[in-house]
Order: sequence, then C-alpha cells, then structure tokens
Amino acid sequence: MRNVARILVGLVVLFNLALGVGFFLDPAQMGLKFFLTSLGTQGLATMRADLTAFFITAAVFALAGAWRGWRTPLLVPLSLYSIAIIGRAVGLVADGAPDTAFPPMVVEGVVIAILALGYRLFDAEAVKR
Repeated sequence: MRNVARILVGLVVLFNLALGVGFFLDPAQMGLKFFLTSLGTQGLATMRADLTAFFITAAVFALAGAWRGWRTPLLVPLSLYSIAIIGRAVGLVADGAPDTAFPPMVVEGVVIAILALGYRLFDAEAVKR
C-alpha cells in the first residue's frame, strides 16, 4: 500500500508540475482555464509568479515526500491545498455557488486525500535508501 501511495503522490507531482510550468510559460492561456484574466503585463507577471510558485512548490515538496517515503515534506502541499479549498468554500458562501465552482474543489479534495494517505503511510523520518 505504501508503494501505491508513492505512485499516487507521484501523480500529484506531475499534475502540479504541469500546472506550474503552464503558468510559467503561458499565464494568459492558463489563467483562462482557471477563470482568471490579467490586467496588462503586471497581471501576467502576478499570475506567472504566484500561481507558478503555488504549483511548483506543491510539486517539489510532494516529490521530496514520495521519493524518500517521508511524510514531513507532504505538509507543505497539504497546507497549500487545504488553504485553497477553504478559500473556495468561503467563496461559495460569500459569492454564490455556480456549477463551475465544484470541479476544482473535487480535484483539490482528491489531491488532499492522496497527500493525506501518503502522510499516513510514509515514514516519520527520512529513510536513507
């Protein structure tokens, strides 16, 4: 089961890398997929910087956890995705609940579940292999 968790966390790594690289290379196009538009070059720079940082950071720390089977690095992407889904829930209450609000929450919930599984099954300390 531990190896299955490592593979699943590895898929989370690939998912986050794809999104992070996408925002780095083409923030305008990626922004549209996330229902975001930029206000000029500064808006593009903000999407390129902030969203790339979110997804690449999640990928790097998930990779560190999966590579060594170590739970501690998974706390970083778990925190990022937990804060994101809380923000979405607040948005549902504050702004309403269009049909487009739920698919991202499902994806974030699945990512959180996979990372939590890895956290539960991985070692508390890094194992030298």
